[in-house]
Amino acid sequence: MLTDPPVAPRAEPLAVASRHTPLPALLGRDLEVPLADGTTRLYVNLDYAASTPPMERVADAVNAILPWYSSVHRGAGFASQVSTRAYEAARATVARFVGARPSDEVIFVRNTTEAINLLVHCLPLRPDHVVLSTAVEHHANMLPWRRLARVVYLDPPPDPEALLDSVRRALTDRLRPVGIVAVTGASNVTGEVFPVAEIARLAHEHGAMIAVDAAQLAPHRAIDMVQMGIDMLAFSGHKMYAPFGAGALVGPSAILGNAEPMLAGGGAVTYVTLDDVQWAQPPDRLEAGSPNVIGAVALAAACEALDQVGMQHVAAHEKRLLAYLDAHFEDLPQLRRLRLWEGKDVDRLGVATFTYEGMHHALLASALSAEHAIGVRHGCFCAHPYITHLLGVSISEAHDIRERLRRGEHRDIPGAVRASFGLGTTVEHVDRLVIGLQTLLEKGPKLVYVEDRATGDYEPVDDRRTFPTFPFLPSLAASGHALGCGQF
Repeated sequence: MLTDPPVAPRAEPLAVASRHTPLPALLGRDLEVPLADGTTRLYVNLDYAASTPPMERVADAVNAILPWYSSVHRGAGFASQVSTRAYEAARATVARFVGARPSDEVIFVRNTTEAINLLVHCLPLRPDHVVLSTAVEHHANMLPWRRLARVVYLDPPPDPEALLDSVRRALTDRLRPVGIVAVTGASNVTGEVFPVAEIARLAHEHGAMIAVDAAQLAPHRAIDMVQMGIDMLAFSGHKMYAPFGAGALVGPSAILGNAEPMLAGGGAVTYVTLDDVQWAQPPDRLEAGSPNVIGAVALAAACEALDQVGMQHVAAHEKRLLAYLDAHFEDLPQLRRLRLWEGKDVDRLGVATFTYEGMHHALLASALSAEHAIGVRHGCFCAHPYITHLLGVSISEAHDIRERLRRGEHRDIPGAVRASFGLGTTVEHVDRLVIGLQTLLEKGPKLVYVEDRATGDYEPVDDRRTFPTFPFLPSLAASGHALGCGQF
């Protein structure tokens, strides 16, 4: 069992990828946050699977391009020419990072959700075709496909081989011909990396395409669309250390180039009359309006930095941290780990999701924050079908939850706590998490907490934390807390 200070043995420092390749530094690594008792402590960010802080190199890139920012593509001014070339250079960098084909288009979007919705809008499917997916997907890779065609969901598989067998059987079902396979590259809930290349090979053998939600995969594993056989790819900058509002959809020009634009407007056309329009070629036709040049440059800067450090080093860093955490979680039998696949050989991202029968997930997450300055995520992680499967929620219980949520009742909704790693995570951060969990499991919270009936979240009754003030914003304390989908 860990004690404070930790006495666990140390391997080589985990804050570097190798002896010669330091990991990129992140902004906020020295952030001090208030505790509920009025003191402050160094913040431990273990919520990388939701969003990441920016790399210093990304922030430097943004600061470097900002003085040159101007409207792109249509300006004769020199600043406009610089912005245009920077925007298109960012597109080339993103394409290179994911191993895109020369015939692929890189479409800049806001995030993975928009990328998949855009793909669904563009993709032609035969009327009798179905979409093949899994019950493990994030809502972003589940809900948009329902607008295109009937979706066949594979049950959460017990292992990778079972997944491939299920995919193979579904692809040979002549009564439900599959037009496209839509799968995640890695689970945002439990971290398993899917055998994308093998799924792609099966899809192509049976005349289907494959679209991969790489929101979780892209920041943590190398992607080569050609070698892996990926037809379409979607990912977000905010999950790969570039939280400046840009993501990307990468796919064949032959598919994306023939679609009606999802957004109609300036920049997407070559000629307009009062009764007709001639759409531009991609990528312009799918990027109507003034684009997010700064976000695109930030995303490219993150891709370049990750490429330079080597994704194999990023993966090794996170695997060592996860192995370290797994070893100490064995000393916390009260915690129930949630996993899709068991085994030490499973390729898993730096994600640990768990429940504790003696404490609601929202209370556990709140106490980690208020008393230990540790940021984790709790709830159902925008993956309701998967989390209810992992938690063993019955059909009748699920119906009851649905009706309670319909009435606006968010108290005691089931869920879990998720700790997730990234470039800035160190072994000391893992120690802090383990110590905080040990303290809470053995002694309970030091403070008294009350549940917010509107959100289901818990807050300390005597909370001395104050929000920072920003002269360009109204008071954060008065801004309130909007209910999101994460709580359920």
